[in-house]
Amino acid sequence: MNEDVSRVIFSEQELADRVAEMGAAITRDYAPVADEGIVMVSVLRGAAIFMADLARAIELPIEMDYMAVSSYGNGAKSSGVVRILKDLSSEITGRHVIIAEDILDSGLTLQYLMKNLQSRKPASLEVATLLRKKTRAQADIRCRYTGFECPDEFIVGYGLDYAERYRNLPYIGVLKPELYQ
Repeated sequence: MNEDVSRVIFSEQELADRVAEMGAAITRDYAPVADEGIVMVSVLRGAAIFMADLARAIELPIEMDYMAVSSYGNGAKSSGVVRILKDLSSEITGRHVIIAEDILDSGLTLQYLMKNLQSRKPASLEVATLLRKKTRAQADIRCRYTGFECPDEFIVGYGLDYAERYRNLPYIGVLKPELYQ
């Protein structure tokens, strides 16, 4: 798999350091409301690795839950059609919800998800995204916690995939274009 990556953008150590910083910020920001209940929601499958590491970096009681949504299929670009494949198991009404997202690309999926979760009346709803792509046509989404800005290239690793491959790379790198074009 390593030979399919043209270059590494964020190393394993850079990812670990930044996730630890994000966890410390969440711990600081949510300490006053921790007794009200904090639910971290991972968007499967890509964000599962990020959320697991982020959860370990937060020094507060949290509940972890998962949603599966689809807008990509096996393609390299979002289809724009969002489907919920697996909904939350937890009740989030009156609780503080943090969406752990792997990457904010077009933002269409996250925008849909935020609207859906907001309709369930959480006490607060914030986004912690590991990566935010620099794209011109991105939905206007405020991320309270952002790990890194990244180039508008097709990237894989640390949960990010192409056709369900490369998620287990410990770093984030650029996939060679000939593999997905």
